[in-house]
Amino acid sequence: MRALQLIADKDLRLVEIEEPGAPGPGEVTVRISVVALNHIDVWGWRGMAFAKRKLPLTIGAEASGVVERLGEGTSGLVPGQLVSIYGARTCGLCKACRAGADNLCEHVGGVHGFHLDGFAQERINLPARLLVPAPPGCDAIGAALAPVTFGTVEHMLFDNAKLEPGETILVHAGGSGIGTAAIQLAKRHGATVIATVGSDEKIEPARALGADHVINYRTDRFEGAVRKLTRKRGVDVVFEHVGADTFAGSMLCMRRGGRLVTCGSTSGVSTQVNLMMLFQQQLRLIGSFGCRMENMADAMQKMARGLVRPVVDTQVDFGEIGVALSRMEGRQVFGKILLRLDQEELRAAA
Repeated sequence: MRALQLIADKDLRLVEIEEPGAPGPGEVTVRISVVALNHIDVWGWRGMAFAKRKLPLTIGAEASGVVERLGEGTSGLVPGQLVSIYGARTCGLCKACRAGADNLCEHVGGVHGFHLDGFAQERINLPARLLVPAPPGCDAIGAALAPVTFGTVEHMLFDNAKLEPGETILVHAGGSGIGTAAIQLAKRHGATVIATVGSDEKIEPARALGADHVINYRTDRFEGAVRKLTRKRGVDVVFEHVGADTFAGSMLCMRRGGRLVTCGSTSGVSTQVNLMMLFQQQLRLIGSFGCRMENMADAMQKMARGLVRPVVDTQVDFGEIGVALSRMEGRQVFGKILLRLDQEELRAAA
């Protein structure tokens, strides 16, 4: 079968690999439908921050697929069922896993696509407990975006930042995959949304998703614009995932007692924090990584009900992965770039 594998740093190839064997006890064979790319995929492609991995490595950390075969002892799934795939190999046994705090697993085996073979292949055997069934009304694209794009945001906004209706939130990089999800989820929750984008072309699309105010951070200092929009009060919540370039400014945007929740560092992993501001303004800085499987289920229910929708920038086939990653690296994207692996498209491409 076909797979996209990282052979060496910056050397990504379409290769032929062996089909998986029969699923073992508690496992399921999944035929992959859609793989969604994330900015962190660029990091993996460039060889950053993943020293423990072994190459060659199949890429892809966010995907949906269809159940094909069930291993002994599996329940709750049937062949032909569309599922969303949790991206980390959790143990399922520790206190955190048993409590449903999947992303706090004490014995996680790694993240697919970075430490373990990922989902950019036609079929894969996976533990059944890592598959979340898609509800009626949620298609393969929605299910593919549930683990990272929407699940991460659900966890950030509601589990960690505790966003409340009527509050004001600053969403950075509103044209990114998780930015487009954050705008929609926050607005649907009843918040006033201020979004930043990197070009004038992204302003109207961000407004169309529900942003009340949109700031082009390349032409305006977002800190000043936010203070003006909030009449110097500041925002209740900052949705941060850019990192070093925006972190100090984000703190300046917060009201007294405000919360900053972050899941990323695409512009750099280190920054300085004004400690006097931190304690005098009683700010809360919250780190967030991944999501719980319940977040994925909640996100798919919202998509199925039409409350939020996936925002797709581009759909590409395997052979265009280099173009897709370059596009992401250049921050030209509004929404998600998808790899389609449906069998019909695979046959057409053969």
